[in-house]
Amino acid sequence: MSMKQQRQGGFLIAKIHQVAGRVFARKLKEHRIREINPAQGRILFVLWREDGIAMNELARRSGLGKSTLTSMLDRLEEAGYVTRVPSREDRRQFLIRRTEKDKALERVYVEVSQEMAGVFYKGFSSGEIDRFERYLQRILDNLTEAEAGGD
Repeated sequence: MSMKQQRQGGFLIAKIHQVAGRVFARKLKEHRIREINPAQGRILFVLWREDGIAMNELARRSGLGKSTLTSMLDRLEEAGYVTRVPSREDRRQFLIRRTEKDKALERVYVEVSQEMAGVFYKGFSSGEIDRFERYLQRILDNLTEAEAGGD
């Protein structure tokens, strides 16, 4: 297959990720959210779905490595958005919990996310969005399987 005929899905996904991150960061600033970057938003989004989860689970659900997650949690904790509390079941483990400051942020962050979805899917029909998201899920499933060694 020549360079011209080569599939570009991975390249396009990476480019979309870069550009979407910049647009999302700009929208956060427009809404006066300056302390939170898009990667930290992924952490908070996981906590908005389930508060008080262990760091290992938070890493898995956010897709962030443990060392990256630890440094981001340090900053989020310093800024007052999360707190670490000891687990009652396992004293060696800490659970990550939301704070009142984070709960106030969630409303604005959801609004910004909805604006991004509008930009992202502009000109797409509902059926096209459904198909596109199913294809993306299949790609993610394929990559997750390959990552686990099952290519």
